Amino acid sequence: MPKLVKDGAIIDDQWALLAKPDTDADTVEVPTGAVIIPLSVWLAQKQHLSERTDVGVWIDSDESANDLAEDAKTLPLIAVNFPAFMDGRSFSNARLLRERFGFTGELRAVGGFIRDQLCYLSRCGVNAFRFDDDSVNLEEAKKSLEDFTEFYQAGSDQPTPLFRRRTA
Repeated sequence: MPKLVKDGAIIDDQWALLAKPDTDADTVEVPTGAVIIPLSVWLAQKQHLSERTDVGVWIDSDESANDLAEDAKTLPLIAVNFPAFMDGRSFSNARLLRERFGFTGELRAVGGFIRDQLCYLSRCGVNAFRFDDDSVNLEEAKKSLEDFTEFYQAGSDQPTPLFRRRTA
């Protein structure tokens, strides 16, 4: 079974990731069991799928968290996809999900992100990391969550910037 880093621990990945459909999203058959579906499938089949507690949604970097909006609060898991490690749009989506839409479930990074980005992703609210490359040493990768101990800027994990914390 594939593994991932979640909340600083290495665990089995219980969720299957459904690929983007080549056909109309409303005709995609969503399997039973814990599954993460593309945003397009969720939007097309939301009325039917919103009754399930084992459905998560993944947002591609060219899609917006705004399209999920208030639905985010009802989902157990949302994944943000990184088609390449140089595409940072999913950082913004993660932060929007946590701060604007109040998502409190598992926020997972999937795709082509790299170990060096884990600390920054966690600052945006991501708490689970599923690498595309199964050869990544997860014990070493999770150490990246502690690359820095203090941050100047505010983040999802620390809403008050350093200059305000120093004067408090």
